[in-house]
Amino acid sequence: MNSGISNASRLLRGTLLLAFVSAGAFAQTAPPQPATATQATSQDQKPEVQADNKNGDEQYTIQQQVNEVDLVFTVTDKHGRFIRNLNQSDFALLDNQRAPERVYSFTQQTNLPLRVGVLIDTSTSIRRRFSFEQQASIAFLQETLKPQTDKAFIEGFDATPDYKQDWTNNLDLLTQGVDALRPGGGTALYDAVYSACQNKLLDAARGREPVRKAMVLISDGDDNQSHAYLDEAIKECQRAETIVYTISTNTSPTRERGDSVLEKIAEATGGRAFFPHRLEDMPASFLAIQDELRSQYALVYKPADFKDDGSFRTIYLFCLDRQYKVRAMKGYFAPKSSQ
Repeated sequence: MNSGISNASRLLRGTLLLAFVSAGAFAQTAPPQPATATQATSQDQKPEVQADNKNGDEQYTIQQQVNEVDLVFTVTDKHGRFIRNLNQSDFALLDNQRAPERVYSFTQQTNLPLRVGVLIDTSTSIRRRFSFEQQASIAFLQETLKPQTDKAFIEGFDATPDYKQDWTNNLDLLTQGVDALRPGGGTALYDAVYSACQNKLLDAARGREPVRKAMVLISDGDDNQSHAYLDEAIKECQRAETIVYTISTNTSPTRERGDSVLEKIAEATGGRAFFPHRLEDMPASFLAIQDELRSQYALVYKPADFKDDGSFRTIYLFCLDRQYKVRAMKGYFAPKSSQ
């Protein structure tokens, strides 16, 4: 019985690898964008060439639609250490249960501009821990953001979202935004996540420059005020192609219901959930997020049998060396045709 399962597993991995590798050679000169599904127009009958002609070269454009998925992911070993030297042939991928039709590029993207939303729970339940959360958040922003390229926004939330600072690369303004938050009220965590994705992160990458979008959510995970449901908040993160990192403020020795909520949000978006045992351990969680944001792979591919119908398409990506763990978003929403 076990032998049969093992043989079937090896056959599946071999089949996926063959399909994945045969999807196409890498376009080493084409910089991939962060995880998103887009539609581009091919140029010079080469679908791997970007539609917006970023280099300013005059090229003949034909009317052929090329659907691309830009996937950002990380790989760690069993100790949680990042693995940075893997090749495309080390992975297998299924998009909607099928291998991709073509792979355009596979690279390590450690310097893409960041677009980071920092969401801080200001409800009554975290009042005792609030000052420490503020200090750790400010240190994270100051150490992570590069003012020349990166931007962030600050959102507090209790019963309602409270935006204290819009997108900016000014670290002083971001610090003032965090300092301006005050605890009190109920907790509408799902509404806050939904609002941040819909109002801020959904449009954060519509410029010409590829960026990496992420959310850092600091909360105990308890929700007692939201109009949105957890699944709706997660789907909005996926529509905004945003990786969510959660840091639990629950320092009790046992896992609470809110910890499960934070884990679900992070896992569904390709992020990671942190559960510090003490408040003093929270800066270490921020440092791990900082390291991860600069240690990710980027893969651009064309899905097989793609339809621009607005449906949700699942992603299954794994490393052929099963001692390594891949963290990637679980899927994405296809663009919806305007016709």
